[in-house]
This record gives sequence, C-alpha cells and structure tokens, in this order.
Amino acid sequence: MRLAFFGDVIGKSGRDGLSDHLPGLKRDLKLDFVVVNAENAAGGFGITENTAREIFAAGADVLTLGNHSWDQREALTYIVREPRLIRPANYPPLMDAPGRGADVFTTSDGRRVLVINVLGRVHMDPMDDPFSAVERELEAAPLGVVADAVIVDMHCEATSEKMAMGHFCDGRASLVIGTHTHVPTADAQILPGGTAYQTDAGGCCNYDSVIGNDKEEPLRRFTTRLSGGRYQPASGPATVCGVYVETDDRTGLATRVEPIRIGGRLSQAVPVL
Repeated sequence: MRLAFFGDVIGKSGRDGLSDHLPGLKRDLKLDFVVVNAENAAGGFGITENTAREIFAAGADVLTLGNHSWDQREALTYIVREPRLIRPANYPPLMDAPGRGADVFTTSDGRRVLVINVLGRVHMDPMDDPFSAVERELEAAPLGVVADAVIVDMHCEATSEKMAMGHFCDGRASLVIGTHTHVPTADAQILPGGTAYQTDAGGCCNYDSVIGNDKEEPLRRFTTRLSGGRYQPASGPATVCGVYVETDDRTGLATRVEPIRIGGRLSQAVPVL
C-alpha cells in the first residue's frame, strides 16, 4: 500500500498549498490513502466544516487534530457528523470529548487503515497517558489481522516523547509520525521492527514565518515579553510537508519511507516511483 501523511495545515496558505499540490502527488505517487493533520487549518487555530471540506476536496481521506481541536466551537458538533475527522484518543473519560480518537477506514479497493491520534504530555496540556491509549487501539484492531495498515499521529512538543512512541509501536504500526512543532525533521527511517517513523512531518505553511505565523507578533513577544495581539498565519506560498510510505501487503509493515516537501521556500523532496 502507498500511504502519505501531511503535517499541520496552517491557515489559508497551507490549505491553498494542499489544493495546489496534493492532487498531483496522489496521481504521481499512486497514493492509496492520505492523512492530513488539520488542527490549525482555520486561521491557524482549530478547524471548521468549510476548511475541512477544502482539505477533503484536495484529496485527504482522513483529518487528524491536536491541542487546538476545539478552538473553533463548531468543531464540537461537526466532528459528530464527520467520521473522517479524528481527535486525540487520550482525552480523560470525564471530559466526554465528542468524536473518535481512532477508527478503521476502508480504501477504494477494500483495504483497511487504522488511524490513531494522540496528544503528548511533555510541555503540553494535562492529558491521559498516550501510550495506554495507543495500546488500547492497537489491541482492538491489530496490524495484519484487522488492519492492513496503521498510522499513528503523535501530536506532541517533545522529540523524546515522539521517538518513544515510535519505538513503542515498532512492529505494530505502519507509520508513527510526529506533528505539532511545524518543522520537518531529517530522521525519516524504518525502525528495527518495520515501522516507518519521522519525528515531525513539518507544517504545510509559508516558511517565511515563525512556525507558520507572521513574524512580527512572535518577535515582539520574544524580545519585549509583551503581547501586541493575536498570532496570524503567514500568507504567501506554502511548502507542503509530509512523509511517503510504502508497506508490505502481507504484513502491513513499511518497506520504504521518504520525506515530501513541495512548493514554497524549503528544499524540494518528492519521491520517485
């Protein structure tokens, strides 16, 4: 199976970048399934039905979220109506968060893909244990038994926690991919047990920015410790960042993993079949 995952879509620049580049990538890479982290899609904070529809129209099969899941209030009801929208699985039970933290999706040719989204806990909001949440979902739909592929989106601040999740899932997932820090890392690899891994997919955003935001406000806060207003997504051409994975049809484990960077300012990287 050929899979792709794209990192945090930030505002209109990121959405436009996906609309420009994802249809061609799906065609040229013969992608069977595409997941996009979209928790910053609506003005840099959260997601709305309209912004989700834009990303689905560009070619995404499933959208994952993160710590900004509920920044747009309509997401609380939209996620109940849209099964292709996945929020973190490790919300505490007492929160009674709407929607699903994991689900199995069926490709056009009948293969099944388990998508799991969790939030890290290091330097993040207090959440339940992401490792226990992932363990629960892997046991419910094991790779090679229920699922033909498994994708884990670890939305997390600390690189160490992301890497730990990769090794925790090694041999039981097709891909463990980090999101949240909006900068693509250079460590795409297949772990010893056969799981593809990259610490951060990067953001789909204009990189003449501070992690996708206009530079002025972050610089003001860093240099003066004073807030001058709300962060705003940077406009301008986006670099669409993600990762490409090929899996063994028999085991669901990865046989190939490569970064994707297309458009915008960053060095370009597009796999060649």
